[in-house]
Amino acid sequence: MDRKREGILAIIGASMMWAVEPVFAKLSFHNSDFVHTSAIRAFVVAAIALAYMLLKKASPRVTKKDFSVLLYLGLVGTLFADLLYFFAMTQIPVLNAVLIGHMQPIFIVLIGFLILREDKLTKFDYAGISLMMLSGLMVTTRTLDNLAALKFGSMGDLMVLAATMAWATAAIAVRKYLRNLHSSVITFYRFIIASIFFAVYLSMTSGIVIKNVYQIMVGIAVGIGTILYYEGLKRIKAAQVSALELSSPLFAAVIAFFVLREMFTVMQIAGMLLLFLGVYYLSKKE
Repeated sequence: MDRKREGILAIIGASMMWAVEPVFAKLSFHNSDFVHTSAIRAFVVAAIALAYMLLKKASPRVTKKDFSVLLYLGLVGTLFADLLYFFAMTQIPVLNAVLIGHMQPIFIVLIGFLILREDKLTKFDYAGISLMMLSGLMVTTRTLDNLAALKFGSMGDLMVLAATMAWATAAIAVRKYLRNLHSSVITFYRFIIASIFFAVYLSMTSGIVIKNVYQIMVGIAVGIGTILYYEGLKRIKAAQVSALELSSPLFAAVIAFFVLREMFTVMQIAGMLLLFLGVYYLSKKE
């Protein structure tokens, strides 16, 4: 099998894992809260990353400069953003959470342009960003009546948007400062840092116990998804990765419908299609 095909299969596999993650999380909320589920998830992902690091014989040694970036990933990209995302999922449908989360390319492009001053926006970037923003509006408003009444979504939708912005800054930090580190090392430090804080919190409250199997399944899904994502990123172009990742909302919509009985509107389906088109333009070159 050639590298391109391996990369495509890896990203599709990662998208499937990230699609089932919020479904497992919702199921775990039946007898657990979002903090406890986030904690168990972090423990499991860190264990999977450690196992993969040992398998690949990757060195866990990092410089002080690398560690400062990894600390940012652990605190902002995982502890803050993931907790916010999981809390939002207690209030909004899975489809909303996954679709808004996949608006991350907008913030990566804008941060690169406005803050890092490294990337120049093209007409295709502007078109892609506009389409993706319209997509998010259609998904969160759900119906034309809500749009006409200026109901632009809930507080849960805004929380996912904030989490997405935080993930975008983490992605840029990895791309800019941690290119030489193995993916297993980045993943391990990112989640072990968050795990330390979670362990302290759980030891002072409900205790470090697994309340249901779905908490473990969330961690397994994220751990495998992260590894597949990084492996795919090594084999195919970033633009191709962004496009393939959009299979995740489709998987999530189908799974949420059959497992959680979550319904979605015609307007949300149209918004999903616009998201595809938006990433196509973001991926396009002059």
